[in-house]
Amino acid sequence: MRVLITGGSGFVGQRLCERLVAEGHEPQVVSRSPNAARGQLPKACDVRESAQAFLDSPPEVLVNLAGESIAAKRWSDEQKEALIQSRLKATQQLTVLCEQLKDNGQPLPKAMVSASAMGYYGDQGDNTVTEDTPTNDEFAHRLCAKWEAAAKEVEAFGVRLAILRIGLVLDAGGGSLQKMLPPFKLGLGGRFGDGTQFMPWIHREDLVEAIVFLLKEESLSGPFNASAPHPVTNAEFTKTLAKTLNRPVIFPVPAFVLKAMLGEMSRLLLTGADMRPARLEAAGFTFQYPTLDKALGAILR
Repeated sequence: MRVLITGGSGFVGQRLCERLVAEGHEPQVVSRSPNAARGQLPKACDVRESAQAFLDSPPEVLVNLAGESIAAKRWSDEQKEALIQSRLKATQQLTVLCEQLKDNGQPLPKAMVSASAMGYYGDQGDNTVTEDTPTNDEFAHRLCAKWEAAAKEVEAFGVRLAILRIGLVLDAGGGSLQKMLPPFKLGLGGRFGDGTQFMPWIHREDLVEAIVFLLKEESLSGPFNASAPHPVTNAEFTKTLAKTLNRPVIFPVPAFVLKAMLGEMSRLLLTGADMRPARLEAAGFTFQYPTLDKALGAILR
């Protein structure tokens, strides 16, 4: 099937494209830099500058992964707006595509899997968090809520929508782990603050499989927590990472230092949620990497 992907040249999108090509599907990738993206993706990927550029070959399903990195810059008011707009614009492109396809009498996509993030719930302390947990109103929640609301507009065209609230994505070569590894390899790693905050995480392979699973399962819609079934606290994460690398973990970073360095963005490191993939597991999805030690062992071996 033809699968249109926004953010297809990113850390998750690249692996998804490889997975889809291996299964005989046709990835259609939206990229602001098509030439650069073509150099990162399998040759079978059709890369164009906008979703509307695919009107001549209508996609059968959509995957929406695009959005500026939430941890790229300090959260000024300007940067907050940039984070919101990067997600809304990419998502709205897909709604416009559906509208144009309908107006042209062309086939509409059957389904869309759209990214969101664990930040949707806000800081939840040590509460167990499922897809039904009430949210805590803060910037991360408002960002994700607007992102999800924009995605829901495709439902007006009869497109089945599944939303993935994604935890920290772990794998070699990118994502959260790439930034964490250098100090830990030098024996300089440590917990953030008191380390009691939860860090929902997911291996990139499991995330890609969850996307494919939701594209194929026609009965599934609504929000799904995309995180491994065994989340850990920050202290447990750092201890497991140091053990896997056979390094000490003796240099904690005090909360006040992170707040001084990062401002409001420090909440990404100092707060969290004990997020569980309740709906994915109820639907029959099986995680290849359910525990952190197994995931890190596979990534770092």
